[in-house]
Amino acid sequence: MGRKIIAYFSAEGSTEKVAKALAKITGADIFSIVPTVPYTASDINWKNPLARCNKEKIGKKDVPVEGRIDGFEDYDTVFLGFPIWYYGAPNVVNTFVKGYDWSGKKIVLFATSGGSDMGKTAQKLEPYLSGDYKIAAQKLIRPSDKADDLKKWVSEII
Repeated sequence: MGRKIIAYFSAEGSTEKVAKALAKITGADIFSIVPTVPYTASDINWKNPLARCNKEKIGKKDVPVEGRIDGFEDYDTVFLGFPIWYYGAPNVVNTFVKGYDWSGKKIVLFATSGGSDMGKTAQKLEPYLSGDYKIAAQKLIRPSDKADDLKKWVSEII
């Protein structure tokens, strides 16, 4: 079956809860994508046009990430999780993705959102991915989703 890892960015804890649930279901290793300069509540207030998240997205800015996944090349399946920001992954996730060769990886995207759907998230992420990879699945996970829903979804893709 190969080695699995769950790499995720969580701004307010929702994506982290899902990542931990998926790690428990899959037995995967887990890695938290953390920006070098952590986000504050005002940084992610998308209703404020001057908020950091808005400036990053509009300016297409890289967001430096703390740490790296040791032995990334040894993983076959990577679950990549994040909250949906502007119908895609936050820039910190894009920066993280650019830092690795994704050759031979099966990528499984999962996201959390207060109201958006996955939309074209996979297509928006692809310019940051390098190598010969496969995005095998993507799913928006709502707070109402139960552990059994996650188990069923995982069983369909791995």
